[in-house]
Amino acid sequence: MIVYGRNPVGEALRGRRAHTVKDIWASGGAAREPWLEGVKVKLVSGEELERRCGSNAHQGICAEAGGYPYVGSEELLKVSGEPLLLALDQIVDPQNLGSICRTAECAGASGVIIPERRSADVTPAVCKASAGAVEHLRIAKTRNIADFLGDARERGYWCYGASTSAEAVPYDQPDYTGRVVLVLGSEGSGLRPRVAGACDQLIALGQHGQIQSLGVSAAAAALLYGILHGRSKGLDKAP
Repeated sequence: MIVYGRNPVGEALRGRRAHTVKDIWASGGAAREPWLEGVKVKLVSGEELERRCGSNAHQGICAEAGGYPYVGSEELLKVSGEPLLLALDQIVDPQNLGSICRTAECAGASGVIIPERRSADVTPAVCKASAGAVEHLRIAKTRNIADFLGDARERGYWCYGASTSAEAVPYDQPDYTGRVVLVLGSEGSGLRPRVAGACDQLIALGQHGQIQSLGVSAAAAALLYGILHGRSKGLDKAP
């Protein structure tokens, strides 16, 4: 995989697949970045960089790394403590997947689960959109999101699905303590019925404007930090 962009390359060099990074190509300016001190870099033109990575968003640097190291879904479910997982149902836009992963990593999420089919994979474009967050975030694939949620509930997780349906409660109503899975649906149609049915509760963000839709990456950011806030309130109430 050719990873491109300053943050994605930098995080690849210190993330879970650092040992797989091979050649690094950079323009003169990017090669002088302090974080590249002591790293072997091949100086090339901007045209050569674009040819290698297939994008003009390379920011003067790209690197060859091994394939993305997905983890098993079982590994995510075995996380100790009070993990916060994200289950993404058919998020097909690489920019959305990358943005969600960036927020998830910043918010301290324990991992992300995506379906094997009808979903964006972790590609160089997703690495770029995540600003390298995918290098530190555990991401797993599953054959069926609804079945994964069933397994999670058997392990003591509470599954909350983002929805605009009438059954959804305001997102700030639950306290989110314990083991939690936040479930987000596709950009166009939201959660599929079976996935929604596998959730313990549906939650909704307030819609106070003139349009009745919010992009999935923006919704993910609001809900993730809403969950963190809810957890902090829960801790405040603890004896």
